[in-house]
Amino acid sequence: MSVSGAGSLTYDELREAGETFDRLGRAHALVYPGSGGDRQPVHTVYGGAQLFRADTAPRLGELARRSLAEHAPDAQALAAAIGIPLRLATAVYARVEEKLRREPVEDLRIDFEDGYGTRPDAEEDGHALSVAEEVASGMREGTLPEFLGIRIKTFSAELGPRALRTLDLFVTTLVRAAGGLPENFVVTLPKLTSAEQPALLADVLDKLEGRLGLAPGSIAAEVMIETTQSIFDTEGRAVVRGLTAALRGRCRGAHFGTYDYTASCDITAAHQHMAHPACDFAKHVMQVALAGTGVWLSDGATNVLPVAVHRAPAGAELSAGEREENRASIVAAWRLHAQHVRSSLVQGFYQGWDLHPAQLVSRYAALYAFFLEGLDAASERLRNFVGKAAQATLVGEVFDDAATGQGLLNYFLRALACGAIAEGEAIERSGLTLDELRSRSFVAILRGRR
Repeated sequence: MSVSGAGSLTYDELREAGETFDRLGRAHALVYPGSGGDRQPVHTVYGGAQLFRADTAPRLGELARRSLAEHAPDAQALAAAIGIPLRLATAVYARVEEKLRREPVEDLRIDFEDGYGTRPDAEEDGHALSVAEEVASGMREGTLPEFLGIRIKTFSAELGPRALRTLDLFVTTLVRAAGGLPENFVVTLPKLTSAEQPALLADVLDKLEGRLGLAPGSIAAEVMIETTQSIFDTEGRAVVRGLTAALRGRCRGAHFGTYDYTASCDITAAHQHMAHPACDFAKHVMQVALAGTGVWLSDGATNVLPVAVHRAPAGAELSAGEREENRASIVAAWRLHAQHVRSSLVQGFYQGWDLHPAQLVSRYAALYAFFLEGLDAASERLRNFVGKAAQATLVGEVFDDAATGQGLLNYFLRALACGAIAEGEAIERSGLTLDELRSRSFVAILRGRR
């Protein structure tokens, strides 16, 4: 840097200030390391532990394909059902079909909480053991999704001991049966009201890892934000960051629980839904508290499910009117779910819950339409941005808007990871090489182009 004239600050004063800047930068990076570039699943499918089998994920895909074939047999029918632009219909339909064959479920949560209910201890013990054996079988057979975990009961005085026993039985049995845990395994802790609860989970996971010969810190955890006390404490202080930090580096995600949260706000059941302003407020607090920390955010679930209203008795068939009412019910639920998915994406929540196999259709259709709609604009912006940024670097200027460039790159990385675009398409549209895309870092791309 070349300057003319004399200033008032001494060289030592400037040097000391520079050391302070370095210290502050290192401290900031420890707390806000960024996303890390890891793939985030676009959804989590929740299902009761009593229903889980080693082949649950492919079976859910088969059920989703049947629903698509029956109620949206072609691209135009899907576009009309979901409410996506007709110009995108053919591309979206083909991608949805391919996704449901190749990878119908990205993340699956074996649920010992709301989707399971309260059962006798002997019954839950039995399911904890049998589910662990099923997961071990899925590991051997290659039928598990990329991401998998269990949701245990809340750490309340009444349910906490049961939650810990289920966790212990499941993890211990699985490690002994399979020699380890699946990759991307996670434990989900619901209904938090205090940072002491995730801190206790971290202590328990430390003990399990030590006694089972697992690497320290290898069992990841997620917190569920579904009480008012998980947003603000009794002094009115935001506590979301404290809940995730209490897991001491284990926290992979924070999931919003729409219906428990709205209930805790004393909102009546008729108005408990994802579009309620109370949910927007809570999710924005989550977003502000966890931005840059590397903790993934997940939205909640649409509880209006795409199910038929009529079922034919044994040996009989539905009437034409009944079949049409079934289709209308499923299409309406698809459209509502797709609207919720798109709203989450617009708000920067790239993950959500799914509760029914037919929701996989509306999940991926809405997701792919979202990314394909913005592909042309994002492609042009990224190409121009990389060019200008590289030029600024080459001439020695300070380029201080790398965050915008990383945001544009993340658009392509997310679209690529979920199947909205193919690898070749991403390379062609972005103007980046395969190695540059795989670096997942805008700053690394600029350094490579100096």
